[in-house]
Amino acid sequence: MPAAKTNRRALLLIISVLLLAGWMIWRQLQGPELPGYRLETRPLVQRVVASGEVDSQSLAQVGSEITGVIAVRHVREGDAVKAGDLLLELRDDEQRARLREAEAALQQLIDSSRPQAQATLREAQNNLEQADRELQRRETLFERKLLASEALEQARRATLTARVVRDRARFAAAAVGEGGSEEQVLRQRLEAARANLAKARIHAQVDGIVQTREVEPGDLVQPGRTLLTIARSGSSEILLPLDEKNLAPIELGQAARIIADAYSDRVLPARVSFIAPSVDTARGTIDVHLDLLEPADFLRQGMTVSVNIETGRREQALVLPNDALRARDGTRAQVLRVNDGAVERVSVRLGMLGTALSEVSEGLAAGDLVLIGDAEEGQRVRVREQAIPTGIQD
Repeated sequence: MPAAKTNRRALLLIISVLLLAGWMIWRQLQGPELPGYRLETRPLVQRVVASGEVDSQSLAQVGSEITGVIAVRHVREGDAVKAGDLLLELRDDEQRARLREAEAALQQLIDSSRPQAQATLREAQNNLEQADRELQRRETLFERKLLASEALEQARRATLTARVVRDRARFAAAAVGEGGSEEQVLRQRLEAARANLAKARIHAQVDGIVQTREVEPGDLVQPGRTLLTIARSGSSEILLPLDEKNLAPIELGQAARIIADAYSDRVLPARVSFIAPSVDTARGTIDVHLDLLEPADFLRQGMTVSVNIETGRREQALVLPNDALRARDGTRAQVLRVNDGAVERVSVRLGMLGTALSEVSEGLAAGDLVLIGDAEEGQRVRVREQAIPTGIQD
């Protein structure tokens, strides 16, 4: 009896060893376990993600029209201004003196020169009338043979002279009269003096935010020098220096989302509004501009933002992570598919391309197993399935 039990135990041990050996041989025949993906269809959105900065479509450069010294500065960087707000004041002693001089000249014309000219005209008119009467009297005497011709000729010359004097006085009175040429010249000089005085006070021409200031009280300024820079309100845009290799899917009008690094909880809608016609050869980038679709007063000039441009969408697409693609050439690539436990190399055509996922349009079907790592074609392998990243964003 003890011998029978011993034989039974030995038999069970032999069977266990044989089963373990058989299982190990079967596992070796199945090949190594390698990571891979099982293809499936899902919604897919193609996006281009890059960093940009806040820029302004309209920067107003504020300068002075006259040479002068800054007396008062009313604004600094970051101040919001409205059109008409006073920004800078120049010392205006010279302009005020010229204004007072022009006002005095006009007042002198009205109070002195004009009355004098009118009096001179009246006197010249009276002298002319008297000369005419004297001429008529002498002509009568000459006709009666009571006066010599020489006296008559003297009367005629006196009348002619009086008429010339009267005409000159009339022209002079007209020049200094109301609305006359002298008054027009003096009023124009007065307006010019007022305009020059007004130029000593520099006002904002647009609504916006002061971006830079290049002047302080006491500085001498001249025409042509930029004193302040104002970013026009509502003109903010996003400047995106995009790597040229990502340009192909970008088109005008595409939707985008903007997130400022300083305000990560606020997402702003935008759209592609401009694509530069040339590439910056030094950096290998091309400038893409995006218009903001909503007001964003919290954005500041030069602020860094993250840009997410939607360049394509599929409601249902056969997707495969890009790390499973081999020998990629444009829209062509190769993958290692596992078919009945054996590795085979398959050529595929890609549709919508992304940075993490791509659409497979030809060569594979839903449910196919594709390896991530390397393996020899024809090799038997077992696949350890990895989850394809979830979500429709690529």
